[in-house]
Amino acid sequence: SSGINAEWPLRPGMANRTILVDNNTWNNTHISRVGQAMASPEEHSYTIMKELDVDYVLVIFGGMSGYSSDDINKFLWMIRIGGSTPEGAHIKEGDYYSSSGEYKVDKDASDAMHNSLMYKMCYYRFGEVMTEQGKPTGWDRVRNQEIGNKDFELDVLEEAFTSEHWIVRIYKVKDLDNRGNK
Repeated sequence: SSGINAEWPLRPGMANRTILVDNNTWNNTHISRVGQAMASPEEHSYTIMKELDVDYVLVIFGGMSGYSSDDINKFLWMIRIGGSTPEGAHIKEGDYYSSSGEYKVDKDASDAMHNSLMYKMCYYRFGEVMTEQGKPTGWDRVRNQEIGNKDFELDVLEEAFTSEHWIVRIYKVKDLDNRGNK
């Protein structure tokens, strides 16, 4: 009976579980809340995930394998949709660009990008990984950048599954004691 937050694009048939986003955008408020969770820092994301009864979050990540249709490349759409409702008014697309106005994941990426749940789910432990000879650890093969935030822990999620080439990453939402959960 677990709810799965499976982001864009459609990811049907997830083990007979409820999928929160299935490319049906008739309910803009709902899809905006999911975008807000992905664009926000962990603490704010946790509140949204609990509101939506999310137990697991799935992301598609291509930085290890070179798969370019991943969720980081689609993240700007999540930001735009997340900021399109009154509840998401604090999410501004410009906050996710570098100071030079570029969409980056490296050391020049904005604080909003580095601290977003999406960034953290894609790049968790990635800073330890060598993807190409002659490149530093944490080299994203899609964006051709060394990630800028390599050393961080997750506070509200725990890694449940990462596929061999890191394309599929699934995280379990923690039950935090200070939230009244046991």
